[in-house]
Formats: sequence, structure tokens, C-alpha cells
Amino acid sequence: MKRRSFIKKAIGTSAFLAAGTFPLEAFNQPEILKLTILHTNDQHSRIEPFTGGRLKGMGGAARRATIIEKIRKNEDHVLLLDSGDIFQGTPYFNYFGGEIEFKIMSKMKYDVATIGNHDFDAGMDGLLKQLPHANFPFVIANYDFADTPLYDQFKPYRIFQKENIKIGVFGLGIELEGLVPEKLYGNTQYQDPLKKAKHYATLLKEEEKCDYIICLSHLGYKYDGSKISDHVLARETQNIDLILGGHTHTFMEKPDIVKNKIGEKVFINQVGFGGAMLGRLDIYFERNFKGRCSTCKNITIKD
Repeated sequence: MKRRSFIKKAIGTSAFLAAGTFPLEAFNQPEILKLTILHTNDQHSRIEPFTGGRLKGMGGAARRATIIEKIRKNEDHVLLLDSGDIFQGTPYFNYFGGEIEFKIMSKMKYDVATIGNHDFDAGMDGLLKQLPHANFPFVIANYDFADTPLYDQFKPYRIFQKENIKIGVFGLGIELEGLVPEKLYGNTQYQDPLKKAKHYATLLKEEEKCDYIICLSHLGYKYDGSKISDHVLARETQNIDLILGGHTHTFMEKPDIVKNKIGEKVFINQVGFGGAMLGRLDIYFERNFKGRCSTCKNITIKD
């Protein structure tokens, strides 16, 4: 545990991704603190399991809630996060406008979420109307809502304390022009996600003294052109430890590892869409902060 080197090896069906040379027996020792991060993206109002297609029989909010409850009973420090596009995709949204989705997520005790382009599908007034049903905060750092009904409804970041570990979480959204009819997002000003990421990652690291920094991104996994994606975000910034993505509905068995601007490793994960999978990462911290390692297993939700 004296050197900070990354190693990677398989443990069962999960990936082992390490910063530090932990002996496996150390995971059960009191000098190690374990943080369990659970996450979803692009739920798209999918309350019930899929009834057809390649995802037939997968998903379902009740099944996800059961898995989350079981994990919480077995783990001391859990964060449950979402990367946007909670709305749109089934008649539940058409009839109830997002109320059911927010109430279910509140019952599951989500800690924080960001906003996706489809979360504007009932307009800003529609989103504002449903926010009282969400007993969890939203973070978004690159949408300026100053001249809209959503002014002062969201913060750019949130901080969570798990014993002596401080975790900073900020959110980034995709450009709405061309994806969302202008009348639905009105005077919302889209701001450069790279500039905002650099600013808030630095703020969380240097001013807020966070030990672990997570970006909830609805930018998309990777593109062929110059469009900003999670991979570009990871390469062009520093201080971000983990990017939990959305928008591109990318099913990943394990996170990608990308070198950032200063050669440090960033993990990128995404779990498809419709609640078919639940992402899980277990982060192990030495209490003296000399080492850190992670295990990851994305969970398929089915019978």
C-alpha cells in the first residue's frame, strides 16, 4: 500500500480496477472504508419490465428497488445516482407527466440526478410542476436557467460525506438545440461543458477538498466527430475520478479507463437504458488516503 499504481485483474464476473496495491484481505480491515456507488441512466419512464425485443423480461422498477434495498442492507455507505432522461418512453409519462417516475425514484432514495434532454419534453413548466415529487436534488453545471421558470431550482454540484470521505458530484447536460424543440427549453442557455467541468472539478478538489469527484454526464459516450462526449471530457480535464454517462444508451459490461490531461485514470460507465441494468462500483479507500481501488459489476435486472 506504499505505491500508487493501477492494476487490473478479473475477480469472478466483475472487473477489479485499482489505484494502490491492496492485498485482498485488507478489504475487511477497519483501516479500509468502502463506498458503494449505484447508478442508472436513460430510464425513459420504464416502470415495468420490457415485454418484447432484445430486452424482453429485463428491467422493472420493483425489481430494481429490491436489488437496491438488498445492497443497502449489506453495505454501510451507498450513493444512488442517475444521469438523466428520466422522462419519456411509455404511457406513464404521457398520462402523468413525470410524477410517477419521480415518486418511484424518491421511494428508492436516490441521492442525486442530473437532467437529460428528454426531461424537457413537457416543457420547463412541466418539469417544474413535477419537482415537488422528487425528494432528491438535481445537479446541472452547464445550463443557465436565469431567465426561465426553472431559475434557482438546481445547483451545479452536491457534496456527500461518508465517514471521513468527501464525495463531490456535479452534472453536465447535452446541447438542447436540435434535440429539443425551442419552445420547450425557452431561454435556457447552454454553456461549454468542458469549461464548466474544469471549473467545478477544480473547485471540488481544491476548495471543497473532496476526496472523490463524480460527473453525472448526459453528453453521450463517444462520437466519431468533435462533439463533446464522456471520452473527450475524461481526456481534456483533470480531478474527475468517475464519469457516469447517459444519452447514448450504451450497454457496458465494465467501465472504460481513460487517461486524463495529466495522465491519471478516469473511469467511464453507462448502463444502457430503460432500467435494464443497475451500475455498481465499490470504491475502497485507505483511511490515510495513500491508496484507493475499485471493483465494478453492472447488474442485469431480470428474473
